[in-house]
Amino acid sequence: MTGILEGGCACGAVRYRLTSAPMFVHCCHCTSCQTETGSAFVINALIESDRVETVAGAAEPLMTPSESGRGQQVWRCPACRVALWSNYGGATDVLRFVRVGTLDEPAALAPDIHIYTRSKLPWVALPDGVPAVEAYYDSSKLWPAESRARRKALFG
Repeated sequence: MTGILEGGCACGAVRYRLTSAPMFVHCCHCTSCQTETGSAFVINALIESDRVETVAGAAEPLMTPSESGRGQQVWRCPACRVALWSNYGGATDVLRFVRVGTLDEPAALAPDIHIYTRSKLPWVALPDGVPAVEAYYDSSKLWPAESRARRKALFG
């Protein structure tokens, strides 16, 4: 990522900016993400909440079910209801999973990993050279050192 990335909902009522590069980018193929997005997968940029600045409007949280049973808090535009980011596993709002598709330039953030490929739709082809795992993974083995340090600063 070069420069600051901005994004927002479909109607433009909520706008935000990422003030740094994300820690890691997931392409998730789990059935919950398929249902939630109405698509084959979702691409989420993991970033500290304080590095996501609201520029206009205010997203509203909505709890939805998840495979873990702990739910996820999805932040949506109150007008058009587009999902902008989530907090997974009932986590507090310290780490956001920003929906890359809501960025003005979504091509700026390619996935670092494909997760939950056990439920990947059979016609989705995964790119060569990008890690892919059947479920989740050990971030200590795949995240860059700087990203691991940022995560440690958040959670100890």
